[in-house]
Amino acid sequence: MNPAKVRIIGAGLAGSEAAWQLVKRGVGVELCEMRPGMMTKAHRSGLCAELVCSNSFRGADLSNAVGLLKEELRLWGSLVMEAADFARVPAGGALAVDRSVFSAYIDERLRTHPLVEFVTGEVEQVPETSKNAPVVIAAGPLASPALSKSILALTGEKHLAFYDAISPVILGESIDLGICFRQSRYDKGGGADYLNIPLTREQYYDFVSAIERAEKHEPHLEIESPAGEELRPFEGCMPIEDMVSRGPDTLLFGPFKPVGLVDPQSGKRPYAVVQLRQDDKDGALWSMVGMQTRMKHPEQMRIFKTLPGLARAEFVRLGSVHRNTFINSPHCLEATLRFRKREGLFFAGQITGSEGYVESTAGGLAAGINAAHLAQGKDLVVFPQETAIGALLAYISDPERKDFQPMNISYGLMPSYLQMERRDAAGKKLGKKERRIAAAQISLEKTKELALVLK
Repeated sequence: MNPAKVRIIGAGLAGSEAAWQLVKRGVGVELCEMRPGMMTKAHRSGLCAELVCSNSFRGADLSNAVGLLKEELRLWGSLVMEAADFARVPAGGALAVDRSVFSAYIDERLRTHPLVEFVTGEVEQVPETSKNAPVVIAAGPLASPALSKSILALTGEKHLAFYDAISPVILGESIDLGICFRQSRYDKGGGADYLNIPLTREQYYDFVSAIERAEKHEPHLEIESPAGEELRPFEGCMPIEDMVSRGPDTLLFGPFKPVGLVDPQSGKRPYAVVQLRQDDKDGALWSMVGMQTRMKHPEQMRIFKTLPGLARAEFVRLGSVHRNTFINSPHCLEATLRFRKREGLFFAGQITGSEGYVESTAGGLAAGINAAHLAQGKDLVVFPQETAIGALLAYISDPERKDFQPMNISYGLMPSYLQMERRDAAGKKLGKKERRIAAAQISLEKTKELALVLK
């Protein structure tokens, strides 16, 4: 057993995955988490890997880059993916989980592991580090004010910031199932995993008008903003009122798009649709897809209850907005996620600008593996750019990148896909999906090769 111990700050998705990768390699972990003693505005418990926004890990198909990323994580023995598969709930072509089951699974696996020591309490300063005493900062986008200021001082860069929004969750028995219909877009997955609220043209524009007039919370900064900081929402998790502000039809091309759906009562595609996604294993809770919001709570209840089927809706959780921060990773980090100016210091998760549950997990996995290698005197690992993990880490660590913004994984980041021939040997044109599947196979083979070498 290697006597080295790595300190991890934050027990979210990235921190939990980093801890798991370390103990798998025989390296002890001191896992520091300020919750439940010090809570954030989004968290509700002290459990590891608590999901505070959606319960969805997004698409599962290999033609979707995040589906490929999940498969790579499984090949690396990811604890987060193990828990997600265990806590899975119906969600069409997506991987969605029962939040409570998911977090409890990870919490139990880590708290009962002999190489993990839990330390509860706020870490106010970035600790001193060395190759013999590595530290992984996986504090997430909701790092405490004191730690955020310490990170800001360390990086010498302005924090970039945006607002992350949470969707409401509704008690299933309070939904009028006579008005909603069950169907997944294009009948993917189970074919009937979502509840759909059909809207007529008049109902849609009445809803948009109500959103425009609603009272909204003004953004509140949890730490003092550096001068000139521009605060903006992340495109992938934008509050519904910000989408509406771009034009009354914006939602028709976003979460309200009716494509791939047919209302059985009319036999036609609705003008617009509100989707509800199962949020727990029993189907007792349903989250409102794409309905992240910063409307005041009374306004949310009033406006959402005007939607067909929700007149008697009981809200288990209302929407909210919180401030996220992330470092200028291209300036600060190597592709190994090691901080360029301090030996033994790694960053992982959303604080690096790798946006999304699966992307955060991938960062935690990479940081955990590399912290283990450093503690054991081994070479650090640079993941091949042909893989989804490698492409994502290359994006956030490219020193030539300007105007850095949070990023979800995309095939557009992968050179194996971008450089792929558009026609096969016989000259037949290859579709986008075919090229993506081919790039995915290259990625998975590269992942298997690297995992075998590092075994």
